[in-house]
Order: sequence, then structure tokens, then C-alpha cells
Amino acid sequence: MEIDLKKLPFDLDFHPSNQLVSVGLITGDLQLYRYAADSTPQRVFEVSAHKESCRAVRFINGGGAILTGSPDFSLLATDVETGTQVARVDDAHGAAVNRLVNLTETTIASGDDDGCVKVWDTRQRSCCNTFSVHEEYISDMTFAADSHKLVAASGDGTLSVCNLRSNKVQTRSEFSEDELLSVVIMKNGRKVICGTQTGALLLYSWGFFKDCSDRFIDLCPNSVDALLKLDEERVITASENGVISLVGILPNKIIQPIAEHSEYPVERLAFSHEKKFLGSISHDNILKLWDLDEILQGSKSTAKNSSAADDSDSDEMDMDVDTLAPKPRRGTKRTANPGQIQENFFADL
Repeated sequence: MEIDLKKLPFDLDFHPSNQLVSVGLITGDLQLYRYAADSTPQRVFEVSAHKESCRAVRFINGGGAILTGSPDFSLLATDVETGTQVARVDDAHGAAVNRLVNLTETTIASGDDDGCVKVWDTRQRSCCNTFSVHEEYISDMTFAADSHKLVAASGDGTLSVCNLRSNKVQTRSEFSEDELLSVVIMKNGRKVICGTQTGALLLYSWGFFKDCSDRFIDLCPNSVDALLKLDEERVITASENGVISLVGILPNKIIQPIAEHSEYPVERLAFSHEKKFLGSISHDNILKLWDLDEILQGSKSTAKNSSAADDSDSDEMDMDVDTLAPKPRRGTKRTANPGQIQENFFADL
């Protein structure tokens, strides 16, 4: 299935329980569509959410609202049923909001262009944590629920781990000579995979984040803009050349290309709630919904019990010190303006 969005999309997210998908556009508009397996997707609504582009989109509160982030520094909550504004904060960050990621049913994290990460508690209706951890934009984030740790990748070439229990930056990697654009956790929490500007995949061992333990350089010569974990052995990658591929991790290999956007850069990937569809958005202004069973036909699952030679890094957890502050790669560290904490942002949710 294809949906012509007419405008450049930046992010998408699927409803956690219904057949709905939301898309944020360069115009600042938010679109919501209803889809089904054997019918044409129908637009539920389109609203003007932000003055500038709508870079980040996530369903919150069990799917009752859609949270969006923008370069105008704002966060906006929109009601799913009516499309009306529920709550808004104009100074959520001191720089452009670039990424959102769900943590728990009542918490969500946001990352901005100055490398600042904030955690919002919808139950307490406030910003509960602020981490000024990177020098450049937050490109992607993922959450390790078991250990309650937030992993962030940045354009400054580093990876960070924030401990949400202790409210501390637990560790940060050394600077790589490459922008980190996407991140997932795999191998039952033992490996962190990052996509880069040059097309390589960097593999980090959990607890040993100083430097990557492995590099997979045979994927493509273009940037790996999005990663989506299929299972503990396989990850779906989306590249600047428009190709979406299925890749095995340890052993590292390209299993097969599974989809494409005709050489247009792919911005984001996401699974539908029942994992029946893979959603992808691209610079061709198209939202594509791929039947996952169909595009994975012919691919062979990698062995679940990898040999020690395939995954020989130590699996000891949390070996990094509680705080680590490596020297900045560039002159003066840029720190995001924390702004004012908006205590009443979620008051009406």
C-alpha cells in the first residue's frame, strides 16, 4: 500500500493497538491515516501542528494522543479522536526538537539539535530529567527497559547511556570519525548497533561503550538513516540510496534487500502494532506499508545460537563507570539551554 503525502515526511508512528498511522511533515502538519489489509488507506485528519516542520511523532497515553516535536522548540499533544490540540509547550527545549521515543506507558524522551535529552513524565505532568550529554544533534534514541537506561546516538559521533534511575549519564563512547544516525539494541541486550553517515554499522558491547567492538562495512556506501530490529538476530536497515535491507548481526551479512523507494532517501521505519506491516517514509513523499510476510519470503533466519567466535565479546553488564565525560572533539562544548520546566504540559491529557 502507498499513500501520497504530497509533502516531505520526517517521522511516522503506528498506533499501539488500532490500525492507525501518523506522519509528521516538513510543513508542520500532522496527518493520521486508517489502514486495512485489503482496502485503500483513508485519511482521518490533517492538522497544522507547528509553525515549522514536524520532525518527531509518537503516540502517547495508550494511543489516546499524538505527541509531536518541532524545530520551533515546541511539543504538542493532539487528540486522536478529534484532531484538536490537547496541550502545548512552546519552550520544551532550547533547540530544535529532533527525536521522540516512548519509554513506558507514562514516560517519553525527547532529544534536540544541541544534544540535550529530556524525559517527560505524563503521570506527574512534568519534565523529570534533563541530560545535556552531546555536542551535536540527537539523531536517534532507544530504551533498555530491563535496566531502565536510555541509549542516545548523536551527530557528534558518540553514543551515550543515561541511567533514568540515578538520573546520571552512566557512560559515553569515544568519538568516532562518523556521525551516528540510528541505533537499536540486539542480541538480548548484549549489543548496541549504530548506523552511520558513511554506511557502516558499528557494534558496541553492552557495558563496554568506550569503542565499538565490531564494524560491518559491506552494507552500502550511503548513510544508514534508520534501523529497525526484526528479532535478536536480524535488523532492517534503510539507506540514503532508497534501499531497505534485511541484515544479519553476528555473523554480519546482508541477507537480502526487501524493499525500496526508487533511490530516494528513506527517513524512517516502523512496525504496525501487530507487526503485520512495515511502514517506510522517504523523500519521494510516499508512505509505503509493506506486508512483512511477503517481503520477508525467501529470507533465511540466521542461527539463534551463535558460536562463541561470532559473538566473542564479553557479556558482562554495566562495566562502565557511573559517569564519564570524554574530551570534546571540537573546541567549546555546546550545551542546550534547558529553558523553563513546563510543569503543566500534560495537565490536560
